[in-house]
Parts: sequence; structure tokens; C-alpha cells
Amino acid sequence: MKAMVIDDSRAMRSLLKGILHGNGIDVVAEAGNGREALEVLQQEEGLGLALVDWNMPEMNGYEFVQAVRAETRWNELLILMVTTETEMERMASALEAGANEYIMKPFTKEGIRDKLELLGVLG
Repeated sequence: MKAMVIDDSRAMRSLLKGILHGNGIDVVAEAGNGREALEVLQQEEGLGLALVDWNMPEMNGYEFVQAVRAETRWNELLILMVTTETEMERMASALEAGANEYIMKPFTKEGIRDKLELLGVLG
């Protein structure tokens, strides 16, 4: 499966890429905000998974989820929110907007793996 990591922190993108690679997932793209990520989606065929932070400049993760779910061509894209937002209302609104799963920072490798299993990405 091909994945994209979206976070305004280069260190966080690197960490998440390492975890995904360790689970056999090919990270083919990364973006520093939702707007960049939408540009990547326009160009990159076959992306199946996006790990997206909530708090980013220009276009945040919540706005990114809304934009993706407004386009039927991206219906199959699995979206995992990876964020410091811990309020239940935030989690509920992200899931209602179309995120498939939600994990809070700080997270563990095992926590990400568990979410990937729930999404059906890992065997």
C-alpha cells in the first residue's frame, strides 16, 4: 500500500515514515499542510493511506479530511488522524468529517500498528 504523511513537523513526518516502513507500508509522499497534501493527491495515483496531523498552517487536518471526503474519487483513501487534540468532541468531529481512525500524540509504534490493523492495512 502507498501512503502519505501530512504534518508540519519534519521530525514527526520522519518518525511516522519510519513506523510505516517498519510495517511494510511504502510512504511515497509527505506534505507540511493540508493544501500541499491535496496537491499530492492530485498527482499521485494509488495512494491508499494518509496519516494527517490536525494542527497545521494554511489548511489543517480537519479541513483536509473535509476536502478529501467532498471528492468521490478519493473515497477509498484511508485517513488516520495523528494529533495532540485529545478532546472527545474533536475526535468525534474528525470521525464525522470522514477520518477512519484517530490516534493521539504521544503515541507508540504499537499504537500506530494497532490502528493500521483496525483499518485493515496490515494482515
